[in-house]
Amino acid sequence: MEKRKTADNKVLWIFAIGQLGWSLLSGIIANWLVFFYQPSQEELAKGQVLFIPKGTFIGLTAIGVITAFGRIFDAVTDPFIAGKSDSLRHKLGRRIPFMRFAAVPFGIVTVLMFISPFGAENKGNAVTLFVFAMLFYFCMTCYCTPYNALIPELGSTQNARINLSTFISVTYFFGTAIAYLVPNIANIFIGSMGYANSFRVTIAIMAAVAVVCMLIPAFLIDENRYADTTPSKSSAFSSLLSTFKNKEFRTFVCSDILYWIGLTLFQTGLSFYITVLLGLDSGMTFPLFVTMTVVSLLFYPVVNIFSKKLGKKKLIAFAFLFFSFAFLVTAGAGLIGIPSIAYGFIIAVLAALPMAVLGILPQAVVADISEADKLDTGESRQGMFYAARTFAFKLGQSLAMLIFTSMILINSEVEKGETGYGLGYRLTALTAAVLCLLGGIVFLRYNEKKIISRIEEEQKNA
Repeated sequence: MEKRKTADNKVLWIFAIGQLGWSLLSGIIANWLVFFYQPSQEELAKGQVLFIPKGTFIGLTAIGVITAFGRIFDAVTDPFIAGKSDSLRHKLGRRIPFMRFAAVPFGIVTVLMFISPFGAENKGNAVTLFVFAMLFYFCMTCYCTPYNALIPELGSTQNARINLSTFISVTYFFGTAIAYLVPNIANIFIGSMGYANSFRVTIAIMAAVAVVCMLIPAFLIDENRYADTTPSKSSAFSSLLSTFKNKEFRTFVCSDILYWIGLTLFQTGLSFYITVLLGLDSGMTFPLFVTMTVVSLLFYPVVNIFSKKLGKKKLIAFAFLFFSFAFLVTAGAGLIGIPSIAYGFIIAVLAALPMAVLGILPQAVVADISEADKLDTGESRQGMFYAARTFAFKLGQSLAMLIFTSMILINSEVEKGETGYGLGYRLTALTAAVLCLLGGIVFLRYNEKKIISRIEEEQKNA
């Protein structure tokens, strides 16, 4: 077999552009779907329509059930697509064919998620959203699972893995930042199109940009040149079981689930924290997120350098603790005698450092674990490791969506200015703080030294 080449930084950056695309689509859904379909009193006053029935069943809202079920469906299909990708025999490789196939449908269904063909509070809109949500998450799995599986294959050394994790974290932040521009751009069209249609047009424009970005690595990277394209012989189910038999991976996944429940609560709630708790316009979401992104990017070189010197474990554990503190501060928004805009920027700056650490290093940790496992078992199952991780944390995200959409109903009938207004939103931030702290405690059990020693031992003998 011809020895695979080491990808240089140019190739790694081309690969990272794909992350900008899919993170833009993911950011649109994560940040604005609940905002669009379960609007606050402030957004209804601006002209938004309540498209989905407002009632609850055993305390759960329609949008909460749809998004949670979508994430569960997404999680279940991850191992299936990972198994198909790991075992694929194709002239283009194991990952690229999936990425080419999924990119365009992924963008289209993102737009369709915001199409409501029926009138206000019509059950038909809920059914339509459910169908498109399942298609959205399936397309996301078809692109992202093979895409993530290329991370340990393109990053064939420790430094390359950290560099690649840094690059894709940068493009992830840019994609998510662009997604936060939705209300700002929608304001350009709102006068002529109305509230809902202005959102739809904006999302369609962003989706087109995202598709182009996702297709760039799919057509410009020769997988056969850089990656091991030998198909795995294990079935998807047996490969998934083998993946979870890895003790260090199980420890990582447990902490990751807690982190993603907390982060999903925070991300979904950010626009509400800004508009409800701080009383600012939804357009302020973008400058606050940009501030968090810029400050976070300033920390990237520091994280990159120190992770190579100190290891990933110490930095990740610290980030969990710091994130917990940032979420706790968020829960107090509007209660302290600090101007709302200033308080918003305080939250953004506090969240920047842990966002930098947790945006870069967890992907590199999974790459380390999958590489060490490959050396121990002889099976090239990188796709399944990333799928197993996403399988677990997406179940966590599903739970987070149920928690968030139900929790924000607490005191939802209380008018602005009255005692207890916004209590449900505060509780979501407080819950996120507790979960993130627990995630850090669990991650302390990860044996990084064992994993790195195994990889270095093999490299010395090579």
